[in-house]
Amino acid sequence: MNKKQKKILIRILITVFLSAMLLLVPFSNLINGILSVITYFIIGYDVLRKAFRGILNRRIFDENFLMAVATLGAIFLAIYTKSGDYFEAIAVMLFYQIGELFQSYAVGKSRKSITSLMDIRPDYANIEKNGTLVSVDPDEISVGDVIIVQPGERVAIDGIVIEGKSTLNTSALTGESMPRDITVGEKIFSGCINMTGVLKVRTTKEFGQSTASKILELVEESGSRKSVTENFISKFAKYYTPIVCYSALALALLPPVFNMLIGNTASFSVWVYRALTFLVISCPCALVISIPLTFFAGIGGASRDGILIKGSNFIEALSKTKSVVFDKTGTLTKGVFEVREIKTNNISKELLLEYAAHAECSSSHPISKSIIKAYEKDIDRKRVQNIEEISGQGVVAIIDGKKISVGNDKLMKKQPIDYSECEHDGTVIHVAIDGAYSGYIVISDVEKPTSKTAIEDLKACGIDNIVMLTGDSKAVAEKVASNLGIKECSYELLPTDKVTELEKLISKNDKKTTLAFVGDGINDAPVLARADVGIAMGAIGSDAAIEAADVVLMDDNPERIAKAIKISRKCMRIVRQNIVFALGIKFACLLLGALGISNMWFAIFADVGVMIIAVINAIRALKI
Repeated sequence: MNKKQKKILIRILITVFLSAMLLLVPFSNLINGILSVITYFIIGYDVLRKAFRGILNRRIFDENFLMAVATLGAIFLAIYTKSGDYFEAIAVMLFYQIGELFQSYAVGKSRKSITSLMDIRPDYANIEKNGTLVSVDPDEISVGDVIIVQPGERVAIDGIVIEGKSTLNTSALTGESMPRDITVGEKIFSGCINMTGVLKVRTTKEFGQSTASKILELVEESGSRKSVTENFISKFAKYYTPIVCYSALALALLPPVFNMLIGNTASFSVWVYRALTFLVISCPCALVISIPLTFFAGIGGASRDGILIKGSNFIEALSKTKSVVFDKTGTLTKGVFEVREIKTNNISKELLLEYAAHAECSSSHPISKSIIKAYEKDIDRKRVQNIEEISGQGVVAIIDGKKISVGNDKLMKKQPIDYSECEHDGTVIHVAIDGAYSGYIVISDVEKPTSKTAIEDLKACGIDNIVMLTGDSKAVAEKVASNLGIKECSYELLPTDKVTELEKLISKNDKKTTLAFVGDGINDAPVLARADVGIAMGAIGSDAAIEAADVVLMDDNPERIAKAIKISRKCMRIVRQNIVFALGIKFACLLLGALGISNMWFAIFADVGVMIIAVINAIRALKI
């Protein structure tokens, strides 16, 4: 409990004590009145102050104004009628403050899920000076500097391990409890905890651009992206509150004036009391507090599981998902390619692989890396000239004065080169030397062990349409789709073709539902940005994913997609429940208040009671 909450609790306890004393001890009317007013101001001074500031700032109609007018009116009514019953005004303010305390606690509870992420941002980084370790501010570290991470410390900045090996706790980033082993040459991300050995890390980013900083920036900004429902509630409260205030004024004045005109005795105090009760009932706290809290709790609960949702608008969009489109490589498959077969024509396998590896030496594509890895020798870049990488087709380069073409069927047809078409379970990379076909290399990827379960989970969630888009060959695409239970797939697509295919799928989609695209977040940025909901997989350290995607999964487990959809749907169910419950009770009680059937105690339940119930329901979004 924070200081503010403790102060409210102390005021509540003092008010309860004084109220009990006023009820049990027979004071004179004067002493009773003075003590009652003191008790009222102890519990309600902050509400009165906020109401007064709102009037000065021309933001009159809010819950503080409603509470101030209703309770002050009840006090003046007690003085006017000489009833000496000040307890209703005190009780209204007391229960309102209890509701505020409860709401503050609930918000704090859901906020912990998000603010606990702040722990991933380290306060210092270690560098070595004159043989000793010195702790410095991470902002002082530049790209290329070497930092030392000791056991038990958080990694301050993204980098590459240049010395040492260890085990990392990545749960703060991925939600996974399984530790990860790391050694020389591997990437390491800020926010991870070094568990065992000492590591020397050469930084690849500045502190502000590191993974931990990016995640925190993403989560902090999520609150600014409001859903359609939140915007509706804001607009509703903007018009609703003035309407009920003017309605209460009309209720206090028009009936007694009408009674006077027809000759009946006008009982102003009865109608003023009804109007004050009407005001207390009308306070829209339950909606204004519980709806944003539900989305906030949902974002917090998801973040603990390594699912970062950029805003409540994307929770709402995700809940309507009926179509999910997958990229293949790195999303449904591991993205780790290996050379499985080499077939040659009048050339040795070793020489074919040598030419292919040198031609691919400047490419960062996973297929290129697998060819270079299979070569197992150092690349002599002096032999390579005029490298031309053709997107979606392959590479053309001059090696030892010879024109080497390495790529797929499209590249062979473009050259043009007379080649042999072949069907394999893997990706076929053709090689031509000086325009003459020399053979091919078969490279294959493997499916993730969780991909099939992920597809089944999505179908269980009622996702009707699951599609796979890939730049791979027909044989490879259809084999992967068949193994995973995906009925529809498109293959041999360039990056621009994926956007075109996605446009077609969106045009076929029901306007009331949304389409989500799931990609690895690096090569799929255009498609992630175009989809109704872009979901980036395995996006640790990927700036492209964080920028382009709406939902970022911090590991490469596709099973989390169904969980993200379940989180969004639960949030929206709670939002709808709170709207129906709060408005239903409000309007029923407003009618009863206007008819004089309900009193101030009933009004307290209609306001504070409904708010507490709605808040309790809202914080259920923390757990799925």
